[in-house]
Amino acid sequence: MRPSSRQVSQKAMVARQRPVTQRPPAPMKRPGRRSLARILALSGSEAFFLAHCLLVVATVRLGLTVFSYNRVRGMVTRLNARQCASMGELRLVAWGVAAAARFVPGATCLTQALSGQYLLARKGNASNIRIGIERGTGEQLKAHAWLVSDNHIVLGGSIDGFAHLVDHGSR
Repeated sequence: MRPSSRQVSQKAMVARQRPVTQRPPAPMKRPGRRSLARILALSGSEAFFLAHCLLVVATVRLGLTVFSYNRVRGMVTRLNARQCASMGELRLVAWGVAAAARFVPGATCLTQALSGQYLLARKGNASNIRIGIERGTGEQLKAHAWLVSDNHIVLGGSIDGFAHLVDHGSR
């Protein structure tokens, strides 16, 4: 008597399985350990600047939770910022805010842009927050915010695919 096709396929499946002697894949490391190691590897001034950025991002996030955007923006742009920042300053602010935002829950693009604008304004550097919406999203509006200084995008990524709505600059 011939075995049924179901029995044959089960036997074939057993033959195709990996041998039990192979080791399972190694468990993935948690991302927190790697970021902690990176923080510990920072120099004193870099760690201090990152802590300052963390405080600013957390404060701006809390401010956006409690107050309106216009009120928080008014507090951030209270400083008189007129000069253009150097590329080194822009990169430092972009790094610090992006790294700090990873540790602050709900630190959206708007929170990061306002935080970066505050940090730049503290040194007298002018910047704008550009707000736009994604093109062709249908019924849902998808807004995004960027920090722009002297036509350089500091935070927020590429503007491609977004329609420009408004710029909010330093006073």
